[in-house]
Amino acid sequence: MNGGARRLPDFRNLGIALRLILLVHGAGVATVLLRAEAPGDLPDDLLLLAARLELPLFLTLLLLYLAQAALAACAYRVAVAWSVAAAAGATLVSEWLLASPSFSALGAVLWAIGVACLAFAYFDYRDKLLAPSLAEARLQALTVRMRPHFLFNSLNAVLGVIRSDPRRAEAALEEMSDVFRAVMKENRDLIPLDDELALCDRYLGLERLRLGDRLHVDLDMEDVPPDAMIPPLMLQPLVENAVYHGIEPMSEPGTVTVRGEQRGNEIVIEVSNPVCRAGRLHQGNQMAMANIRERLMLFYDLEASLSVEADASQYRVRIRLPYRRKSA
Repeated sequence: MNGGARRLPDFRNLGIALRLILLVHGAGVATVLLRAEAPGDLPDDLLLLAARLELPLFLTLLLLYLAQAALAACAYRVAVAWSVAAAAGATLVSEWLLASPSFSALGAVLWAIGVACLAFAYFDYRDKLLAPSLAEARLQALTVRMRPHFLFNSLNAVLGVIRSDPRRAEAALEEMSDVFRAVMKENRDLIPLDDELALCDRYLGLERLRLGDRLHVDLDMEDVPPDAMIPPLMLQPLVENAVYHGIEPMSEPGTVTVRGEQRGNEIVIEVSNPVCRAGRLHQGNQMAMANIRERLMLFYDLEASLSVEADASQYRVRIRLPYRRKSA
């Protein structure tokens, strides 16, 4: 997501495909209603519409799905032109198979071009509407993550070891710098999972300095492909919440568990922590969950989800998102 640049829709995204199907059918129904001479003609006209619409729509979606990677590598206007040409070509093939008269086929092709342009105008407008939402989501992420207690506690932990272990204190300051540098980035593009795990490791290093043996971490991400791409600041806030709400209130040691695996074309990541009876389920935790849900929607539309499970002993957050590679 490059700020200010016009983005081609991801035609492999389920939400984009569903919106495109609804838009085309809506345009088709509107055309039938405008052309109908009598109400009694509507059923037959709608059946005829379905007969002439479904095949070219299916062919167009298939072509765009197969060509997504090539289109994404093109300039926006070039990609739009090729996409509109694909819709026109699919309609022409469909009309040829139906043995439609030349004048009728030409009208269908022009209609397909018009609807394709309308679809791109809609997705472009929707993208512009979501741009402020993404910026707002980033600001909310900053608000949720930059808790004053984290900064003050980290500084106090560094001060506590600066004389006894100056090298560890220096390393902790570097970890703090890396964490805050990651927060202040634009964070508008997918990043490698390894980068997010490295950020989590730096954060946990700071918390271990403060919590000592009370904090244990069970990290198991071996089943996640190393080239997986995820939204930035997705996993680290969950780990921070697990420490803040699960480990910090406890007097005895506790374990934050982070597990991930690939299930078909999806990546599933789960973060869990023990539940302390005297624990704090602050509003900030709910804000963090809402913020991550919003950013998953902005990045993946309907293809990702976040769910929360809680019982007497464990609090679990599970994220499901599509597998995206570095080269995609």
